[in-house]
Amino acid sequence: MIDQTLLNDVEQIARNAGSAIMKVYAREFSVEEKEDKSPLTEADKAAHEIIMRGLGSLSLQLPILSEEDAEAFTGVDSDGRYWLVDPLDGTKEFIKRNGEFTVNIALIENGKPVLGVVTAPALDVAYVAAEGIGAFKIDADGQREAIQVAGQPDPQTIWRVVGSRSHPSPDLAEWLEQLGEHEMLPMGSSLKLCLIAEGKADVYPRLGPTCLWDTGAAHAVVIQAGGRVETLESVPLSYATPSEKLNPYFIVWGH
Repeated sequence: MIDQTLLNDVEQIARNAGSAIMKVYAREFSVEEKEDKSPLTEADKAAHEIIMRGLGSLSLQLPILSEEDAEAFTGVDSDGRYWLVDPLDGTKEFIKRNGEFTVNIALIENGKPVLGVVTAPALDVAYVAAEGIGAFKIDADGQREAIQVAGQPDPQTIWRVVGSRSHPSPDLAEWLEQLGEHEMLPMGSSLKLCLIAEGKADVYPRLGPTCLWDTGAAHAVVIQAGGRVETLESVPLSYATPSEKLNPYFIVWGH
């Protein structure tokens, strides 16, 4: 079911959504506020429409859970599968125009992300992964490079810790104190997980709220690159109950 053709098709859908996002990014745009007080732009809506159409045209027809129309989700299929989509992850970064926003598309099977595509249209970079295929970073020239996590840091090494640009957490300071000597690498959106996947950081503690669609695609990339995304109880982060849209606190480990 999962093959290179499917991964390529999903990548193209994400890139098409990214092109629509960049058209909005290049001009003035209005910002609305959703019920949960999070921002919403025309770019979120445009990307959502393109992704829904694109996934709907694939031979693999599955229910779609998108942040921008979660109420329309009909539940997982009989094989425990569904598409998990964040059309524009990092809307705050988009509004700040710092480039650190992504398009996230994941295929979930029995609670596990088995395929993931993360594109960062402003940075012209993409991360793609799937079971049986591996994890890859694609640069602006289209060069595709296999990626893997850095592994366990040496005891003398300073930990490279990814942190959120827009969501500081009071619980984080205590966790970092227990970790030991470290340096912080601030980053927006699902790119935080991708930094772990490509070995540029060692750990990403997320001790604050996230939703399933924020993590699913990049989680697939981390897994295929040899890393782990676990709850504070050291259990793999699961997507098996999409009615519960909030993730628990989690840690992304690069080993």
